[in-house]
Amino acid sequence: MSGFQGTGKPCGDNITQSESTQKPSKRVRCQQELRTSGEPCCDESGTHREVHVAFKKFKQNSIEENFASFPPHITCQLCSKHYKEPRILPCLHSFCEQCLYKKIERSGTKQNMECPTCQRSITIPEGGVNAIPQNLHLGFEVEVAGYISKIGSDGEKSCDACIDGSTGPAVVFCCTCHHLLCKPCHDHHKRNKILQHHQMVGLDKESLKVLSSIMKPTEHHCSHPHHEKDQLKFYCETCQLLTCRDCTLVLHKNHRTNEVCNIAKVHRDAMREALVCAQEVSSKLTRAIDANDKMAEQVGTSRENATLIITQAFEQLHQTIEERKKTLLSEMETIALSKTTALALQKKQLMKMQDEMDRYTEMTSLILQTHTDHEIVALGDLLPTELKATLKKIQNVSLTPNQSSDIHVSLHTDTIIKELSIFGDVMDSSPSPSQSTWSSESVAKVKKMYCIKVETMTSKEERYPYGGLQVKAELRPKSQDGAVIPGKVEDHGDGTYTITLTPQTAGPHQLFITMDGQHVQKNPCDLYVRRDYSTLCNPYQVINCSGGPSGIAIHDSGDIYVVCFSDNCMHVFDQAGQQKRTIGSSGSGDGQFNRPHGLFIKGDVMYVADYHIQKLTTGGQFLKKFGQFGSGQGQFNKPISVIVDQRDRLIVADFCNHRVVILDEAGTWLSTIEDNDHTFKNPCGLALDPLGCIHVAAVNSNCIKVFTPEGTYVRSYGNVKGPSGIVIDEEGYSLVNEFSGNCLSIFDPQGSKVHTIGNLIAPRGVILYFKTGSLYVTNCPGNTVLKFNL
Repeated sequence: MSGFQGTGKPCGDNITQSESTQKPSKRVRCQQELRTSGEPCCDESGTHREVHVAFKKFKQNSIEENFASFPPHITCQLCSKHYKEPRILPCLHSFCEQCLYKKIERSGTKQNMECPTCQRSITIPEGGVNAIPQNLHLGFEVEVAGYISKIGSDGEKSCDACIDGSTGPAVVFCCTCHHLLCKPCHDHHKRNKILQHHQMVGLDKESLKVLSSIMKPTEHHCSHPHHEKDQLKFYCETCQLLTCRDCTLVLHKNHRTNEVCNIAKVHRDAMREALVCAQEVSSKLTRAIDANDKMAEQVGTSRENATLIITQAFEQLHQTIEERKKTLLSEMETIALSKTTALALQKKQLMKMQDEMDRYTEMTSLILQTHTDHEIVALGDLLPTELKATLKKIQNVSLTPNQSSDIHVSLHTDTIIKELSIFGDVMDSSPSPSQSTWSSESVAKVKKMYCIKVETMTSKEERYPYGGLQVKAELRPKSQDGAVIPGKVEDHGDGTYTITLTPQTAGPHQLFITMDGQHVQKNPCDLYVRRDYSTLCNPYQVINCSGGPSGIAIHDSGDIYVVCFSDNCMHVFDQAGQQKRTIGSSGSGDGQFNRPHGLFIKGDVMYVADYHIQKLTTGGQFLKKFGQFGSGQGQFNKPISVIVDQRDRLIVADFCNHRVVILDEAGTWLSTIEDNDHTFKNPCGLALDPLGCIHVAAVNSNCIKVFTPEGTYVRSYGNVKGPSGIVIDEEGYSLVNEFSGNCLSIFDPQGSKVHTIGNLIAPRGVILYFKTGSLYVTNCPGNTVLKFNL
């Protein structure tokens, strides 16, 4: 017993020297790194990180604590029990398989569900719960926890290998077989060549701490009744199932299958790439959070400063109001004192006059009562004269108060209160990229300056009147071929900016405008760059091509292929116009040509129309020939043009049969577009518009006819002289060679002519090279290929 207890490691007596020194497994390395650093290895997912951290805590607890309660990471949140066949959702939360079945059934919909942990809406795959990935690692952790509980329980443990357990109690645990073994069974393991390398641990507490790092997951076996013991070593990518060898050979025959280790390597590499990307994004988010925290601190400082400014301003206002109050009260007291003083002086004067009148009245009354006639005569007119003089004085004195009682106070209180109610303003004076706007009055065209005006706004949608911000712009083609076009920014210093850029290629682009690293309003956005056909005039380059150049096509590499009906060959030129090689020769054999006119390239395969339709590689290797002379199904009478649609159908202009023939990829006849109105004379040029409709240029019909992909007539357009070749750009503009008019006419998607290029000589073939925005036209009698830059 002592040999099996207290070691804390696998038993050394059943491990060879070579095994003890060999490199530990990836799982062991991960667990060892977890024990030493407290973090799982770098290639573990976020969910596994939580599992490892929780399991580390689980192992650090005492055995009794662990047995009392399993760690929460192995408990399903829905049933509160240990996970059983756990499946992991896209949000990386796991639940029992049966719990998911029940939850989906209760939700009433089989299209989506809400994660019980994070409430994220999860789209249920078409296969239902069975199509949700299994979390095998979490299932293994549950299995390990169960063994730890079983081994660490009180009392003796019986041997799992013995039939009756009569040989004694278990003394070790086999980490490979996942069995408790008694001493004899353990000895049998050591003597057996197949079992002797199994790793064992004792049943003491120290040994249990390393159990999870030593145990290996249970091998997964096939569920097929005839080979249940076969390991699932293969993976069917078609069915997305783990399979055994026999199932792979029989049930998954002709499916895309591979060994599990190879598939796992692909997934691990993808995970590592995703991890690197996630770490980069996480680093950016960390910096963004730090910047956010720093900005929050600055906002706090600004708040304190703004509080101080507002407080000081209102304290100053309060002080000013108090001082004004004192001034007004003082002025009021001065006015009141002046009024009372004036009234007092007036009163004094009036009282003096009243005393004189009282004295005269009393004297006159006394004389009238006491004086005799002689005495009165002796006084004469003294009293009347004096009375008149006194009355005259009184007449010159105002008998009303010389001051009013009013003291007028004009405070304009309502106006001041109204002003105070809107006095001052607290605003976000910093620019807000998300509120800043941009506009452009022009249409983006190839190689034409495109101007954009940017106006800086604050978060309150108020104009920000200062410049100095980092405004950047760039135009990115949605295709991988075009280059990114940077914008030139002019800062006007008043919060407005002018951006100019010149698109180099036509088609869909994305416009990016940033301000201090953040996108402005309604940005990024889609921007379609149009071709400016109105500027087409003279060719940019003339490529000499003898032998009557007719059909023309361009390979993805940029090489220009031209078939010549007089020389019965095909010339290949590079983008500089230098001839690289010649393909084919005159004759009727395989890979030989007899007055070829039509040419179409798709990928590395090209189709040539002479008296047959020949299929060759772009290197010139013959692949197939189909079509015989005649007017029946699968027969041609001078096929002059061929194109291939999105369904890989071949569409052939059967010139002398006055029809268009549709074949499958193998050359089998599918349908025919006939000349029902007798104006479908000698179809020559073919093209497909963005909707897949077939445009037919009939050289003797003097118009373009449009048919659905199934061959139903839609409309006609154009009044052209001998339309021979046609090509349609991604917007639906048609470029038509007028063989008899010696020109090329351009029609908008509605069929209206917008421009004409003259001075051509019987133009035949026409092609657009979208990568460079170039137009090529073959001049048959002139033995040249004309290149126009759009």
